[in-house]
Amino acid sequence: MPKAYPKEFRDDVVRVAENREPGVTIERIAAVQQTHTPAHVFGLLRRARQQADRPVRTSPRS
Repeated sequence: MPKAYPKEFRDDVVRVAENREPGVTIERIAAVQQTHTPAHVFGLLRRARQQADRPVRTSPRS
């Protein structure tokens, strides 16, 4: 089983994804942050929003 990313890394990916400029895709963030897949970034966002009791967006932002 792959080793989990450190909490600091996961928090950074979430921060970048939530504060991205219009036109910056999750795919681009996944490539720059060197995560496995865009689905991984979506999972981190979903988990962070659930833990913060914020609404979870179901559609990607372009």
